[in-house]
Amino acid sequence: MSTIAPPVAPLDRRQSPTALAVSRGTQRLLMTLGLSCVAELPLMSGRRADLVALGGDGEIWIVEIKSSVEDFRADQKWADYRMHCDRLFFATAEHVPLDIFPASAGLILADGYGAELVREAPEHRLHPATRKSVTLAFARAAAARLQALCDPQGPYGSAI
Repeated sequence: MSTIAPPVAPLDRRQSPTALAVSRGTQRLLMTLGLSCVAELPLMSGRRADLVALGGDGEIWIVEIKSSVEDFRADQKWADYRMHCDRLFFATAEHVPLDIFPASAGLILADGYGAELVREAPEHRLHPATRKSVTLAFARAAAARLQALCDPQGPYGSAI
């Protein structure tokens, strides 16, 4: 009887090792909070969110990962994410000073093994049509990525 190795997701080479570790630890935390995650999800605005998390009640969180002070200062597109989620968070590593992050967003401190919710995010309820659109994008991306893992030579292209 032969053993088949389980499919493995490809490495995301766009992110630093610190950002990948923060992402992994943050996703572990979100799962313990009852949220499912999709990384690098394209949004209707044309932006790509680092993490989008979906709760069983339909609540949508976006987590913007910042691996350094320079990363935070160089990238201000996160303000656009608020129109696509009920709650907006930053996730960062231990070496990044927490006081650089705006109080108008939640805050998560993470490493490659786990994370801690440092500050809750204020709630900004989405319009129902926007919620449906983000939820469908989430579901379609998750399904396409799962299928691509099962069939790496399949015709998935930009769907994942």
